[in-house]
Amino acid sequence: MHGVAEYPLYWPLQYPRCTTRRNALFKVDFASARTSLMHELEKLHARDVLLSTNIPIRRDRLPMVPDKEPEDTGVAVYFTRLVGGRERPFALACDQYTKVRWNLRAIQATIEALRTIERNGTTTMMEQAFSGFAQLPPKSDDRPWREVLGISLGPCTAEKLKNRYLELAREHHTGAGGGDHQRMVEINGAYERGKLELGIA
Repeated sequence: MHGVAEYPLYWPLQYPRCTTRRNALFKVDFASARTSLMHELEKLHARDVLLSTNIPIRRDRLPMVPDKEPEDTGVAVYFTRLVGGRERPFALACDQYTKVRWNLRAIQATIEALRTIERNGTTTMMEQAFSGFAQLPPKSDDRPWREVLGISLGPCTAEKLKNRYLELAREHHTGAGGGDHQRMVEINGAYERGKLELGIA
């Protein structure tokens, strides 16, 4: 996954950081928390799994059992899932606890809960629940905003930028049950970068 690293921690864009952390009631050691999370992802049929923390990694690219807790105990897991016949990227993250193992366990519990929805509900409910975890593109956007929006080089007015954005939003918005969430994220980002470059409030 472009721009994502196992170490040091690469935090997903869609997750705000906790300002204060707390202790958890999870009774789990680090190795068990790490293994349980990976098994839960396997049951979810997650692919290309990448676990990111502030703990150095082993040869298998998973975090080693730490001698001490890092200052930032956050955990992020990135993976892809087959949705509607297409591989889609997802990210889950937790940094509300004072120990990495507790944040690992919290993410595992979240995935377990989502799998319960799948077992007891419907596939549609599962995918709706998962849509909030769609991974946003990395901060260093690969494509210029003009390319994303299909606006050629040269003068661009605020009206032209807005009209093009609205045209693409109508085409790709997911609210009507169709559309493309990842494409819409890309369009929104390009629109904001375009406004910034053109000095539009």
